[in-house]
Amino acid sequence: MLKVNNIEVVYNDVILVLRGVTLEVGAGQIVALLGANGAGKSTTLKAISGLLHTQQGEVTRGNVELDGERLDRLSPEEIVRRGIVQVHEGRPLFRHLTVEENLRSGALFRGGSGAALRDDLDGVYDYFPRLKEFRHRTSGYLSGGEQQMVVIGRALMAKPRLMLLDEPSLGLAPLLVQSIFEIIGRINREAGVSILLVEQNANVALQTATYAYVMENGRVVLDGTAHNLAQNADIKEFYLGLTAVGERKSYRDVKHYKRRKRWLG
Repeated sequence: MLKVNNIEVVYNDVILVLRGVTLEVGAGQIVALLGANGAGKSTTLKAISGLLHTQQGEVTRGNVELDGERLDRLSPEEIVRRGIVQVHEGRPLFRHLTVEENLRSGALFRGGSGAALRDDLDGVYDYFPRLKEFRHRTSGYLSGGEQQMVVIGRALMAKPRLMLLDEPSLGLAPLLVQSIFEIIGRINREAGVSILLVEQNANVALQTATYAYVMENGRVVLDGTAHNLAQNADIKEFYLGLTAVGERKSYRDVKHYKRRKRWLG
């Protein structure tokens, strides 16, 4: 379905951020993209969604394809019309609008109205019952978890084939993170939406995804099924914080991992 083919990304004609990144997302898959801050995960999503152009970024080598059609030369709105929608880190909303007005904004490019739009809203409320209860509330007054529900729901209103999720667990309590990821799994299974998930919480990402890629310093250094990566000794130590005997390491020990990565050797 989606193919990212050996892309390089440069900002401001000077700063090389991605170096030969290749990945795939099959129809109906949830694929996780793991890595530390600054690894290039969000830039990869922007290269797919076309938002690099808004930040003086450009794919200078390689290409991005959806079902064989090249995307990296298209505008963001053209990419949305082809079924790819990005949910940004930080839960950006129209904070002065109500919950339902925010959700409706996700369907504006479709020009839908009436019964079809109401059916789509009911579908979002089925995934997020709390949003139906708060549908007339100003979105800027919602909690962080409720705002995350709104931005995912707004993306669903665009009827995506592929959803790009950027750090959906950021700043949320553990119980709420589990709830959000359960709903992400439902959306994938019930609506057939493929998902490319950028997430620093490697544990919950590997529980949700079927396949995963690990990025470091602008390139993919490891990939495999989520199950196999969860069993990988380096992933356990450097991303899950566990030693070979299952003991949790201190942050001070884990932060020096760059000197010992076997996958870069």
